[in-house]
Amino acid sequence: MPFARLANATTPTSHIGLGLAAVGRPGYINLGREEDLGAHRTVEALRTRTHELLDAAYAQGVRYFDAARSYGRSEEFLADWLKSHPDLDDIVVGSKWGYTYTADWSADAETHEVKDHSVQTYDRQRAETANLLGDRLDLYQIHSVTPDSPALTDKELHAKLAELAATGVTVGFSTSGPAQADAIRAALTVTVDGEPLFRTVQSTYNALETSAGPALAEAHDAGLTVIVKEGMANGRLAEPYAPDALKAVAEETSLGTDAIALALILREPWAGVALSGAATAGQLASNLHAAVVDLNDDQLARLDALAEDPHVYWEKRGRLPWH
Repeated sequence: MPFARLANATTPTSHIGLGLAAVGRPGYINLGREEDLGAHRTVEALRTRTHELLDAAYAQGVRYFDAARSYGRSEEFLADWLKSHPDLDDIVVGSKWGYTYTADWSADAETHEVKDHSVQTYDRQRAETANLLGDRLDLYQIHSVTPDSPALTDKELHAKLAELAATGVTVGFSTSGPAQADAIRAALTVTVDGEPLFRTVQSTYNALETSAGPALAEAHDAGLTVIVKEGMANGRLAEPYAPDALKAVAEETSLGTDAIALALILREPWAGVALSGAATAGQLASNLHAAVVDLNDDQLARLDALAEDPHVYWEKRGRLPWH
């Protein structure tokens, strides 16, 4: 598996990845986006920003980079950067299929992405990803599997994904919604010719949304690499939006609320990679401090109390506007 490269890495930041959701398109649901990106969000402006973030991340030890077909031009931006760094052979590149980007580079579009887990969408998006990332793609994930997703029961799709896995590309899935744990456990039962199909899972887990934790531990025990997304809860755990308890712990440790939030993920024994969704180099540098955070029992207890009911958390997330 390509993730052996991360497991064998010795730098603390090798287990923090860079997700490109926030910089691959002009609109997203992260809080504080106006301050992060400003009004100048042309294709070339965000291409340049993405390349600068990738440069900074690699220089500081980050080795996993995460894109998706629905993240605007994230695959294109990443592919351009990879072509300019052909000598980098120690990184892992992941992308996702299952959502189609429909905003046409507008932050004000009525619909930004459309979900479809059909075989037809897989065939189309797999070809699009291959055209951009070619043999640099290490991981291909089904985007946002829920318990009712046809991707969990479609045998034709499973056969095609197994064919992809046979070429050396790791096959995984991501989850979203209040029933993430159910989706994870259902995906763990999917097999092709008696062998488990999925080798990675990417789920939302953070100080406010911890419900997937036990299922992610089960996935880890089953041999899957666990990737954690939305560790900052789409900005709800960043200054100035963070809860008071998180701000207090950050002050006690002389670090940012973002570093504390990501450190909570990294301390979980099942967490293989925690994604930074940084949109600026400063945010990235602050995020990477998570690798050296040491929290005491009292601080952990105060932070544990922040967890929300998953239905409440996802209802709040669903109300976040696209900026």
